[in-house]
Order: sequence, then structure tokens, then C-alpha cells
Amino acid sequence: MTSSDNNDQPADVVILGGGSGGYACALRAAQLGMSVVLVEAGKLGGTCLHNGCIPTKALLHAAEVADSVREAHGFGIKATLDGIDMSAVNSYKNDVIAGLYRGLQGLVASRGIEVVAGYGRVVADRTVEVELAAGGRTRYRGEALVLATGSQARSLPGLELGGPVMTSDRALELDSVPDRVVVLGGGVIGCEFASVWASLGTEVTIVEAAPRLLPTEDEWSSKQVERAFRKRGIKSLTGTAFASVVTDADGGVDVELADGRHVSADLLLVSVGRGPRTAGLGFEEAGVEVDRGWVITDELLQTGVPGVFAVGDIVPGPQLAHRGFAQGILVAEQLAGLDAMPIADKGIPRVTYSNPEVASVGLTESEAAEKYGEVSTAVYDLGGNGKSRILRTTGGIKLVRAGENGPVVGIHMVGARVGELIGEAQLIYNWEATAGDVAQLIHAHPTQAEALGEAHLALAGKALHAHG
Repeated sequence: MTSSDNNDQPADVVILGGGSGGYACALRAAQLGMSVVLVEAGKLGGTCLHNGCIPTKALLHAAEVADSVREAHGFGIKATLDGIDMSAVNSYKNDVIAGLYRGLQGLVASRGIEVVAGYGRVVADRTVEVELAAGGRTRYRGEALVLATGSQARSLPGLELGGPVMTSDRALELDSVPDRVVVLGGGVIGCEFASVWASLGTEVTIVEAAPRLLPTEDEWSSKQVERAFRKRGIKSLTGTAFASVVTDADGGVDVELADGRHVSADLLLVSVGRGPRTAGLGFEEAGVEVDRGWVITDELLQTGVPGVFAVGDIVPGPQLAHRGFAQGILVAEQLAGLDAMPIADKGIPRVTYSNPEVASVGLTESEAAEKYGEVSTAVYDLGGNGKSRILRTTGGIKLVRAGENGPVVGIHMVGARVGELIGEAQLIYNWEATAGDVAQLIHAHPTQAEALGEAHLALAGKALHAHG
């Protein structure tokens, strides 16, 4: 790599990518008095705001409203669901995105951050050349360079996207509700879209090569979701590999599975995960270690190149917007000379916003057994929780403890709205609380948070509502 050019525009920090990790780093660095250049080829906010977390959760809420209307008679409310107006649903979704986008733009502008609209790539030591959206090129050199280029939807070898074969990016823009859908991949994205479509009246079949849905979650959670999906009419073909797909004469798809079965549908959603967006961006030429697309860093997110850091989905680990956000702050604070604590991935809360929701933090039972040898568990069924009965949701809370009296090392929850309980759950895990520590805390009645308290009472041997 050549050294810096005299015409390079200087900054304390140059950030390549304006998603959750990039803009969090920019905001914190500016707050700490640094000059910041933020390069973004698309829109500030990245995948999470425009193609991921926010739009999918807006669709999931619209789907929840549809379910509520459909089931209103069970609560004594006379209502009928006349249909789904996808143009209006998309308008609602886009209004949510637009409001958050305007807020983020204003926040970044108020901090004096220079936002450069264009496609950037690393061309020299801590130097980024940007092909400007408005035309022309310019270069920026930072005392520090932060790589935050995010992720993109994956496909499978030989599986071409187009027409009725699409990833979540295109599925978010559909202007009508499909009658039948095959969802390839039963992870977070696949389960969330399956849940949306089922609520909107679509016949959904999930094809998952792993033995169960949500294979990175605790096996108990997977079983709860699979049972709930069956009751909702969602078919789950687990332990089933995909073979091929062809577009039929009517513009739909014929999906062939490895066992010879065929499933016909209007479209195939390819939700086999997301991969790092690092190809062709000059990282390796700049000396940054890249392994199968992932940028390798130490626990403080430093690459092997002095002054170059990486955050977010390009760093191996869970691809979560809030993880990238926290990593961005961590890097900015390091650059300001503040004490920096590494982020432990297992302490980051995880939520799948399907119906039912799945929320977890810490280790699965199998992971805990591998790490600690002896573990103990407790499961509290939401059937005993007043608020859950009011909401007519099923599921439960499973706790995993190291040994017979050690800290709680895994919390796994399934049921409506359990994602809202993950805040307390992550404190329990990250503060290494024991079941007894939590059992003496008082939870408001009737709330679903009460179920978290009851689960810890059970694990502490003080269960009041358990049978036997």
C-alpha cells in the first residue's frame, strides 16, 4: 500500500459504513471531541433501519393486528377481518422507517459529523477513496479507520435469485400477499417471515436442513416454536435439504427437496443467513486479515493493522444490530483513551420476533454442560402466569444454572412479548446472579416479568405455583 497522498482530507476518525456500528461509532467519537468522516454508499442506518430490524418488525406488528382482529370474537369483541391492503401496510412500514431515518440524519448533522455519500474502498494506510454519489472521487485519511461495511443476504451455490426466488430485501417490498410460500431456512429471518405470512393468510412451508428450527437457540425453545407453528398451520420440514427450484408456467416455483419431494408455491424466500460485505473493498490489500469474508480482530476490535478497527456484521459472531452499536461505542471510547471493556457475545440478548417470540441470553443447556460439566435447569410454564393467560399466549421460561448452586448461565423464553423481558434477563446473566439472588426480588403482579421471577423461585427450590 502506498502512503497517504498530500491531497487526502484528514480526520481523527474515518468510518466506512453508516449502519448501526458505523453511526454509533461516529456519534460517540464526535461526542468525545473527535473530527469524524462517515462514508456511506446507501442510506444512514444501514440494513437494520432500511432492510432488516425495523421494517420486519413493522410487518410483524401489522400481522399481530390481523391476528387480533381475526381472534377478536374470543374476547367478546365483534369484528371481522375484511382483507389485507399491502399497499397500506407498506405505507405504515415506510412511515416508521422514514421517521427514524429523519431523526438519525438530524442527530448526525447536529454532532458536526461529515457524511460522505458514495462508495468507499480502502486504498492506502487508513485511507479511503470514495466514488461520490454526486460524481467525482475524493480521499479521506483518518488517524483511525473503522471498517463497518455490514452484511448482505446469502444464497446457496447454484441457487440464482430473481423472479419468484428472492431474499428478505425483495420480500419486504411485495405489494400483495402470496397464497403459498416456501421459506428456505428456519433461522431468525425465516421464522419471522413465516410468522408474518401465516398471519396474513399465506400457506407457509419452512425447509430447514438442520434438525430443528432456530438451531442456534436452546433445543427446548425450538420445540416450543415448532409446536406453536404447527398449531398456526405453518409446516416445518426440518432435517430436510434443498435440492433445486424451477419457475413454473404460472410464474410460481416448484421446489425440489433432497429426499425427492416437491413443494409448489408462489415464491421461494431464501433466508439462509447473511454474509459479510467485504469483497472488493481493499481490506486485504491494506494488510487486514480476512477469513472467508470475515474481518479478524482481537477482543477490542483491533485488526492487525495499527489504527484500523472493525465493527458489526463483518466481525465473526452474532449478527445483531445492537451488537454492532455497542462495538461502535467501544471503538470510539478506545480512541478517546477511555477504559475499554471487551464485549462478550454470549452476554448480548437475542430475540426472534415471530409469534410466539423467542428471547434468550447466555448459554444453551448443551453449551453450559460442555463448559461446566454439571448443570441444573428449571422450566416455568406461562400457563401459570396471569398476564400470559390474559394474552392467551403459551410458552415458558427455561433457566440453565452452572452446577447445583452456581450462577444462572442461560435464560431462554418463548411466548408473546417475551422480548420485552430480555432486559432483566441480560442483567441476571451478565451480573452472574444466582437463582436465590433473583428469587428475593419482587415482580409486579400481574405481569409477564412475574414469570421470570417464578422461574428463579423454582430453580432456587422455592416454587409456590409448581405442582408436586
